[in-house]
Amino acid sequence: MAYEITLVTTMAISILFALSLNFITGFCGQISLGHAAFMGVGAYTSAIMMKADIPFLLTIPAAAILAGILGLLVGFASLRVRHDFLAITTMGVVFLFVGIVRQQEFLGGEIGISGIRGSSFGRLGFMAICLGLAGAFAAFSLLIKRSWMGYVFDSIADNEDVSRILGIDVSKYKLIAFVVGTSAAGIAGALYAQHFRFVGPDSFGFVESITVLAMVIVGGIGSVWGVAVAAAFLSVMPLLFQFVNDFKILAYGALLFAMMRWAPDGLAGIVARSMKKLRGRS
Repeated sequence: MAYEITLVTTMAISILFALSLNFITGFCGQISLGHAAFMGVGAYTSAIMMKADIPFLLTIPAAAILAGILGLLVGFASLRVRHDFLAITTMGVVFLFVGIVRQQEFLGGEIGISGIRGSSFGRLGFMAICLGLAGAFAAFSLLIKRSWMGYVFDSIADNEDVSRILGIDVSKYKLIAFVVGTSAAGIAGALYAQHFRFVGPDSFGFVESITVLAMVIVGGIGSVWGVAVAAAFLSVMPLLFQFVNDFKILAYGALLFAMMRWAPDGLAGIVARSMKKLRGRS
């Protein structure tokens, strides 16, 4: 039973993390290659606070706020760049984060922070918290996607210049997407710290940023349920199949290549086309 609880908890954290990037990349079209840095900020914030005997639940809003502040700063710096230049800018954030963490002794340096105490909720209770937060953010994402703000995000993702002509404050909504997405990543980081009882610089590097981007692309950029399914599957695949874990990056790279070549709209697009064919036959 403990193994199943661990799997479900890992899936829930990954779903929240992937949906946080989907809010930025999928909804607003802002490509981020450094999203793991924001999760790292949340994880280190929670770890340090729990080391100081602060209750776990109080570390969650703190992690969200600090990650959101960093997201706001990165968002401001990214307002003048687009597409490839935006990707390079955000990629620099994750390298900067890892470099700073490695040099700071109070953050554990190269070794990281271990011995993080467990919460009083137990494994089952913590799993319920992770599922609840992931489900809440998924519901929030769906609500935004179907609201007027979702249409604003779609317009910005399609063409920023036309959106400005229509009177949309593009900078404002890009910053909103960045802050919301990075804050959610910070919450995922706090859950990560509690789940694994350890945080280190290697846990939030460029590879992790590419991994979460793979979850978004495989699920279908902008699709809430598609990204959730892809995140759940890809997060536990290395745990269920050891050979995948040994060649994780190779496997993810091959999967990304296959999806971009034959199904660029991800699982959501595959299901949508299949449903359309079934309706056409009926």
